Amino acid sequence: MLSDLLAAGARALEVEQPRRLRAWVWRLLIRPAPAAPDRAARIFDAALAWLARTLEVDQPQRPSAWGTRLFAPAAADALPPRLRWVPRLVRTLTLGARLAIARVPQIDHDRLGKWLEGAADAPWLTRTPVKVAGMVVCAMAFWLAVTTPFNWVSQLVFGLALCLLAIQIRNTPGTVPTLILMTLALVASCRYGWWRITQSMDLEPGWEMVLGSCLLAAEIYAWLIMLLGFLQCAWPLKRPPAPLPESLAQWPFVDIFIPTYNEPLSVLRPTVLAAKGIDWPPEKLRIYLLDDGRREPVRQFAQEAGVQYLTRPNNTYAKAGNLNHALALTQGEFIAIFDCDHLPVRSFLQTTMGWMLRDPRCAMIQTPHHFFSPDPFERNLETFRRIPNEGSLFYGLVQDGNDFWNATFFCGSCAVLRRAPLLEVGGIAVETVTEDAHTALKLHRHGYTTAYINMTQAAGLATESLAAHVGQRIRWARGMAQIFRVDNPLLGRGLSWMQRLCYSNSMLHFFYGIPRLVFLTAPLAYLYFELHIIRSSAAIFALYLLPHLVLPHITTARMQGAYRHSFWAEVYETVLAWYITLPTTIAFFNPHKGRFNVTAKGGLVERTHFDWRISRPYFGLVLLNGVGLAIGLVRLVSWNRFEAGTVVLNLLWTTFNLLMLGAAIGVAHERRQVRVFHRVAARLPVILLLPNGHTQRCYTDDYSLNGLGLELAEAVPLAPGTNLQVTLESGNVEHAFSARVTAQRGNYVGVQFTNMTMRQQEQLIQCTFGRADAWSRWQEQYASDLPLRGLWEIASLGVRGYSGLAQWALLEARRKVAGWGRRRLAAAEP
Repeated sequence: MLSDLLAAGARALEVEQPRRLRAWVWRLLIRPAPAAPDRAARIFDAALAWLARTLEVDQPQRPSAWGTRLFAPAAADALPPRLRWVPRLVRTLTLGARLAIARVPQIDHDRLGKWLEGAADAPWLTRTPVKVAGMVVCAMAFWLAVTTPFNWVSQLVFGLALCLLAIQIRNTPGTVPTLILMTLALVASCRYGWWRITQSMDLEPGWEMVLGSCLLAAEIYAWLIMLLGFLQCAWPLKRPPAPLPESLAQWPFVDIFIPTYNEPLSVLRPTVLAAKGIDWPPEKLRIYLLDDGRREPVRQFAQEAGVQYLTRPNNTYAKAGNLNHALALTQGEFIAIFDCDHLPVRSFLQTTMGWMLRDPRCAMIQTPHHFFSPDPFERNLETFRRIPNEGSLFYGLVQDGNDFWNATFFCGSCAVLRRAPLLEVGGIAVETVTEDAHTALKLHRHGYTTAYINMTQAAGLATESLAAHVGQRIRWARGMAQIFRVDNPLLGRGLSWMQRLCYSNSMLHFFYGIPRLVFLTAPLAYLYFELHIIRSSAAIFALYLLPHLVLPHITTARMQGAYRHSFWAEVYETVLAWYITLPTTIAFFNPHKGRFNVTAKGGLVERTHFDWRISRPYFGLVLLNGVGLAIGLVRLVSWNRFEAGTVVLNLLWTTFNLLMLGAAIGVAHERRQVRVFHRVAARLPVILLLPNGHTQRCYTDDYSLNGLGLELAEAVPLAPGTNLQVTLESGNVEHAFSARVTAQRGNYVGVQFTNMTMRQQEQLIQCTFGRADAWSRWQEQYASDLPLRGLWEIASLGVRGYSGLAQWALLEARRKVAGWGRRRLAAAEP
C-alpha cells in the first residue's frame, strides 16, 4: 500500500528516482515540477515571515531593518520576552573578556592629550642634539618595526597591539595623538608593504608575476597617496580673518570678475545681484560680467543691473583667455573672481582683504566652494545634508593643510588675487585646462605667498546629472595630469619641498583610475584562473593585511571624519575610475591634447530615469565580479576545498567590490528634481501681512529665489492663490515682497514671490543667500564618522543600487515588449 502511494506521488511530482531520498528533496524543495507549486519558495517565505515576527523586524523586505535588529538591537525596541535570554547568554560567554577589560585602567583622554601636548612643547626637545638623536632613534625603531620577521603568533600579537593602542588613542584630543596614530598606521602599512615585496611576490616569469606586479604597483600608489595625505593634512592651519583698517580711505580698489559662456540668465542674475550687495565702499568696487558667449540679452541685463559688460571676438583659451582679456582692460589693485553660479555673501571682501593688506607678498586668498544644491551622489543616493559632500574634504581639511605649508591652491572661484603678481607670471595660466591650480603654482614659484580662509563666503550650484559630474571630473583629472607633465612641481626652482609634495599629491591623486580598476578586478585572477598573484597562505596574508586596513581607517576617521566618512572615497573612485583613466593617460603622454569643456549648471532632471549609457562600465565590472563570485562559491564547496581560506578571502574581496559597484549603479539612478529653484533650509524671522490687514510673526522653513516655506505660530486659513506680503530683514533693514500662497498644510504655508523688480530681487538675495552667516552652520549637522557604520551604510547603498537596477531593468523590458507588441499590431492592420 505504501509503495503504491509513493509510486503515485512520484508520478505526480515527476520524481525520476523515487527510492532515493535526495531525488524527493530535489523535486520538493529545489526544482519542483512545472505544474506543481513552488514549495521551496513557500517554505522560505513562511520561514522568513516567522523569523521577522519573532525578532519583531518591522520591514522584513529591507536589509537595513534586519541589520538594525540583529547587530544594533538597542537602536530598535527591546527584544521580545521569549528572546531576552540571548543577550544574557552573550553576556555570560563574554564574562571573561569583560572582566579583563574592566581591569584595564580607564584613560582620561583630555588629561592625556594635555600631557602629550605639554611634553611635545618641552624646551629641552627643541635643542638640536636632542632633535637629531630623537630622529635617529625613531628612524631605527621604525625600521626595526617594519622589517623584523615574525612568526604568525608574533605578527598576530603585534597587529593586535597596534590596533588596541590606536583604539585607545583615537579619542584623545590634540595634534600629538594624531601624529601617533599616523605613525601606527604607517608602521602597519609599511610592514605590510615590506612583506609584500620581500615574501609574497612570485618572481617566476608568467601571468602570476605580471598580474601580481600590477597589484603591487597599485598598492604602492595607494600607500604613496596615503603618506602624502598624512603629511599634507597633519597640521591644518585654520587661519582666521585679519582685521581691516578702521579708515575706509585705506581700503583698496577691487574689481569683481564674473566669467560666463553659455549659462542662462537665470543662473547669472543671482550671482551679479549678490555681488552688488557685497559690503565694500561703492566707489572702490567695480563689477564686470565677462561674456564669452557674446549674447545680447546678457549685455542688456548688465546694463539694467548697472555692472560693466566685457566680451571679446573669440574664445581662445576658454575661461583663462576670458579672464586675461578682462585683466588687460581693468585697473583694480585686487581682483575677486566668481563663477557665474556662485553667489557671494556680503562679507566676502571684509573677510578676505585683511590678509592682503597685512602681507604685501600675499598674491591670492582662497575661500571654500560650497554648494546649496545636491550633487548626483547626494540626490540619487539620498544623502544630501546627511553625509559630507565630495568636496568637503578638500575645502574643509586639505586646503587648511596646504595653507600651513604655504601651498594653498587657486580654485578658479571665490578667491581674491593681487593684480601685480598675476601680471608678473603672465596672467591666468593657459597651458592647461585647470588654469586655476597652474596659476597658483606659478605664483608660488615666483616666491609669493597664498592663504586660505576656511569660512564659506559664497555658494553655488552643484552638477545636476552624473554625466555632467563625470565630465567635470574628467577635465580636472586631465588638467592636473597636464600640469604634472608641463610644469612638474618636483622639478624646477622656487618651491619648498613641502610645496612640491602638496602639489604632487593633488596631481597624483587624479591618477587613481588604473589602481582602482586593478583593485576591482584583482581577485578575479584566482577565481577565474586559479592564479596566485599573492604567494602566501590565507592566514599569513590576513595577519599582515588587517592591520594595514584597520589602522589607516582609524587614523583617517579621526583626521577627516568631519569632512568625509569612511569608504566614501572608494565609492567616488569606483564611479569615476573608468572615465578618468584614458584622459589622464593621454594627458600624461601628450599633455597638449584635449580641450576645455564647460560644466553645465542650472539644468533640471525633469524625470526619474536610469542613465544606462554612463553606467555601462559598471555593468561590465558587475558581470565580471558576479561571475567570479559564482565560480568562487563552486571552488569553495567543490574544486578548491584544500585552500578554503584563499577562496574565502577572494570571495570577501569580490563581495566588497560588488557592493561598491552597486553604490555606483545607485548613483546612475537619476531622480527627478521636483523644484526648478533649489530650496535652502533655514530659520529666518518673517513678518506676514495677511489680506485682512493683520500681521503675524513667523519663521521660514526654507527659502529659494522663487518663494518661501513658512512655519506659522498658529494655523491661519489661506487658500491657494491668496495674495499677501512678506517682510524679511537684512541687517537692521526690513524689505517687503509681494507673494501668493501656493500651498498650506496645517501651520505650514508655501508662498511664491510675484511682480519682483530687479531691485527687489537684489534685496531678496541680501536677505537670504547674501547674509554673512548664510552658510556658517551648514557643516555642523553631519554625524561623526565611525568606520563600521560607514561600511554598513555603503553596503546598504550597494544592495539598494542592485534593487533599483532590477526594477528599472524590468520596466525597460516591459516598455520594449509593449513597444514591440504595438509595432506588430500596427503592421498587422490593413
